[in-house]
Amino acid sequence: MSIHQSSNIKRITTHILQEMKMRGEKISMLTAYDFSMAGIIDAAGIDIILVGDSASNVMAGHETTLPITLDQMIYHATSVVRGVRRAFVVVDIPFGSYQGNSSEALRSAIRIMKESGAHAVKVEGGAEIKESVSRILSAGVPVMGHLGLTPQSIYKFGTYTVRAREEAEAKKLLEDAKLLEECGCFAIVLEKIPASLAKKVAESVDIPVIGIGAGPDVDGQVLVVHDMLGITQEFKPRFLRQYADLQGIMTKAVEDYIQDVKNRDFPKESESY
Repeated sequence: MSIHQSSNIKRITTHILQEMKMRGEKISMLTAYDFSMAGIIDAAGIDIILVGDSASNVMAGHETTLPITLDQMIYHATSVVRGVRRAFVVVDIPFGSYQGNSSEALRSAIRIMKESGAHAVKVEGGAEIKESVSRILSAGVPVMGHLGLTPQSIYKFGTYTVRAREEAEAKKLLEDAKLLEECGCFAIVLEKIPASLAKKVAESVDIPVIGIGAGPDVDGQVLVVHDMLGITQEFKPRFLRQYADLQGIMTKAVEDYIQDVKNRDFPKESESY
């Protein structure tokens, strides 16, 4: 019987994630934003569930991640935590809730941890948010970093293109990764950077490095679950592998339901009281 089916489930922790890196076992990570999806992903055996600010896109229909609020992130995180028995749950601190003010960063992180029951928070950036990261860590809250393409800074970048192709930006990214490790972050996400640079980062730090569009030579991978399952079809970057076409399956199911209702085929006598 697999570990996620056993009644004696062992919860994933930062310590276990560190051990996975040390022995070369790849770490699996997906997003989730609600109780039902989190329960399915967790039961399948995922290692980390990220309650991403990508909820702003896939759940609320915004163009960017910027509009989602701290209260909304806590709502999604609380729903996810209720559905999880094994996975390590990480929550994005949303835009405007930690940058430039370490006291606000600490308050935001503590609210997420106390009100949702999550296990860690994630922030975007390197040296520019060092004070906020250190302040959160001083309260005993585990922090996951995020470098490369940082969606909360999309209006600064002006594009979703691959980051750190140029030597100066690549050098800063490597320095930022080492800085986040020195601060005490337990892991780092690298998004949409050259695979060769991602490999160098993973080899240069002792903490797990999770990639999204960062090649195969990192310690784990993360995808947005709605993209991976084909619930959303509009977003198809090179790094996305679509494992199902749930949009097609769901559309067909709804069409069949409508047809059965129109044709008076639902409900049948066996489906009535």
